[in-house]
Amino acid sequence: MRLDYFLAHSTGLSRKDVKQLISRGAVAVDGEARPRANTRLHPGQAVWLHGEPVQLPGHRYLMLHKPQGVVCSTDDPDHRTVLDLLPGAERPGLHAAGRLDLDTTGLVLLTSDGQWSHRLTAPGQRCAKRYRVTCADPVTEADLQLLREGIALRGEDRPTLPAAAESLGVRSLRLTLHEGRYHQVKRMLAALGNKVVALHREQIGEIALDPALAPGQYRALTDHEVASIAPPAS
Repeated sequence: MRLDYFLAHSTGLSRKDVKQLISRGAVAVDGEARPRANTRLHPGQAVWLHGEPVQLPGHRYLMLHKPQGVVCSTDDPDHRTVLDLLPGAERPGLHAAGRLDLDTTGLVLLTSDGQWSHRLTAPGQRCAKRYRVTCADPVTEADLQLLREGIALRGEDRPTLPAAAESLGVRSLRLTLHEGRYHQVKRMLAALGNKVVALHREQIGEIALDPALAPGQYRALTDHEVASIAPPAS
């Protein structure tokens, strides 16, 4: 995180005021006086203001209802990002814990906690992710059974892990995965000779998208939701 973002978020001051403090020599990083406002801070570095240590408030955890046309990155020259949907004061230090494609909608989790994010995204954790899928062609019971058994994807040596698959209609299904390969849902349906025309993520682990959130809206996670992404047993 940039030094000026860090100080603005931790003190409640505007970035303009923070930059003035930095330029006047009121700020030090690891004992070094007069750092630059755009200095990148690394984990464990100490920041001092007027001789007193400064710390960020506790980690933040948000859920966002991602609309189409928005990317899950912190910066993009061509598209709005998930951070662009938040007020400026909310953005510093946050990142998306996992990604959705540009045209995919639904649940995105944002956090400042790298360890918590890792528990969501690390392949070995096998965190369940549930999607509602709409296809161009009918989805048969035989298709659902193949999804449950694992699908051989083009260009990969091993099949997908068994998925939970249930029909929601002639051309729609609910699919729960325990891994996150590149464009996995679309590739799985393509391997069955079908095409995904709409994809919506409903749930990650035990955290379900709040039905009260319209596309583009967000809220803080509850303590229970945060705790549901538990560290592995020792």
